[in-house]
Amino acid sequence: MYTPVTIIGAGLGGLTLARVLHVHGIPAAVYEAEPSPTARPQGGMLDIHDYNGQLALKEAGLMDEFHAIVLEGREAMRVLDPDGTVLLDKADDGTGGRPEAQRSELRRILIDSLPAGTVRWGRKASSIRAIGEGRHEVTFADGGTLVTSLLVGADGAWSRVRPLLSTATPEYTGTSFVETYLFDADTRHPAAAKAVGGGMLIAPAPGREIFAHRESGDTLHTYVALARPQDWFAAIDFTDAAAATARIAQEFDGWAPELTALITDGDTGPVLRPHYALPTGHRWDRVAGVTLIGDAAHLAAPNGEGANLALLDGAELAKALAANPDAIEAALTEYEHAMFLRSAEDVTFNGVEMSEIFSAENTAHGLIAMTTEKGQ
Repeated sequence: MYTPVTIIGAGLGGLTLARVLHVHGIPAAVYEAEPSPTARPQGGMLDIHDYNGQLALKEAGLMDEFHAIVLEGREAMRVLDPDGTVLLDKADDGTGGRPEAQRSELRRILIDSLPAGTVRWGRKASSIRAIGEGRHEVTFADGGTLVTSLLVGADGAWSRVRPLLSTATPEYTGTSFVETYLFDADTRHPAAAKAVGGGMLIAPAPGREIFAHRESGDTLHTYVALARPQDWFAAIDFTDAAAATARIAQEFDGWAPELTALITDGDTGPVLRPHYALPTGHRWDRVAGVTLIGDAAHLAAPNGEGANLALLDGAELAKALAANPDAIEAALTEYEHAMFLRSAEDVTFNGVEMSEIFSAENTAHGLIAMTTEKGQ
C-alpha cells in the first residue's frame, strides 16, 4: 500500500494537519492505535490561545464550531493561599483571549471535519524503517504495512517516528500530577465548589500546588502537583484508592479543608500523571521525507501551551506543504525552522514567566506579584 502523506497519531496536532491539508485539497491518512474516538477519556479542559491555537483553528476553518463548544465564564481565575484566603478573584470578562473547551469536544470537531475514512482506527505502528529516496515503510501491529513519501509523527511523548530523526528520549521532570474529579459539585461538594468559583483555582506553595477547573456538567477536575522523585510515587499503591488519597492529602496537612476536600472527597480514585519532557531546545537535522509535530517534537511538562503548539504545528506544516507542493523538503525545512523557534520560547502564564514549582517563590503572593508587575 502507498500513501503520499501519512500521519501517525490522531491527537489534536495530527487531526489539525489532516484538516488543513484537506482544506487545501491535499489528501492524507491518519493512523491511530486506539480502536475508536471514544476508546479512552481525552482529558480535561484546554484554554485555546488567540496567538497560537486559535490561529490553527482559523486555518482549519473551524472557528464557528470552536465557539460552539467554548464553556463560557471558565477564564475566571482565583488564587488562594493554603489557608484558604482568596488573594485574587479575577472574573471572566470575555477579553482574556484564552477561551476554555473540553479536549474531547475539540477533538470531536476536528474528526467530524475530515472526510470519512481519513482516520484509520486500531492501526498501531509497531516499527518504521527508511527505504531510500525519502520513503519510509510503516509496519503495524496487525501485520499490515504501507510505504509513504511523507511521514509525520504526531504520536506523542513516546513517538515511534522520533527515532528516525533524533536519539532524544523523554525524561522525568521531577514533578507529577495526581488527578481527581468531584461530580455535582455545587450540591454534593459546596465548600470546594465555592473555593474554585466559576473557572480555575490555583493554590501554590513551594514543592506542591492544587489546581482545579470547573468543567462541564458541574464537574470539578483537580490536578494536585507534587515535586517528588518517581520512587516516592512508586511507594504509593494507587490501586488502593483510599490509601493513595490519604497519602497524597498528607502532603497538604494544615491546608484549608475546602482545598484538601478537592483531594479527599474525590468521586474517582486518584490517578498518577508523571511529567516527562524532551531536552529544552530539542531539534534535529533534516531527514528526507519525515518530520514531527506536537509532543513528538517538543514534549514539555504541562504549561498551558502543549495542545496549542500541537494545533499550530499541524496547521503550519499543512500551510508549508500547500505552498510548496513540488518542493516537499523545502516545505519541511521551512516548517521545522519556525517550529524549533516557537517551541523553545520561555513558558509563560498569561504572558508572565513562571517560577518552577521547586522554587521558594512558588507562592500565591509570588504568583500575584509577577502578574501585577507585567500589568496582567
